[in-house]
Amino acid sequence: MSLNFANPSGVHAPLGLYSHVVSVPQGTELLFISGQIGVRPDGTTPATIGEQADQVFANLVALLNAHGLEPTDIVKLTTFMVAGQDGDAVRAARLKYLGAHRPASTAVFVSELVDPAWFVEVEAIAAKCKSSDGAV
Repeated sequence: MSLNFANPSGVHAPLGLYSHVVSVPQGTELLFISGQIGVRPDGTTPATIGEQADQVFANLVALLNAHGLEPTDIVKLTTFMVAGQDGDAVRAARLKYLGAHRPASTAVFVSELVDPAWFVEVEAIAAKCKSSDGAV
């Protein structure tokens, strides 16, 4: 079994780094990842949105790997960026860590995050598909 990423006819082509639809087979284990911010493992926060975005995606990959998953197992991303910040820097970090992978996605600008030092937060849903023999 595998995930099915689709962009059906009848709607416009994706306008960014996403797929319109991801279907997850029955029996798939889902991993819900809380919003990740650009805080390093030592508790420090980089000064720029580009550095923070890089850390956000590094955090996501570390959490996925801790559960035996890869970035290609992400089925949905939600990205929150502080208005006025550089969205291109977030896209560059996303491309660095996700490459050509295109999960379903939502990105919004917000006035601020919980801590004014944070410029970007990304939450994710990933799926661990089982093979036809029941193995993960």
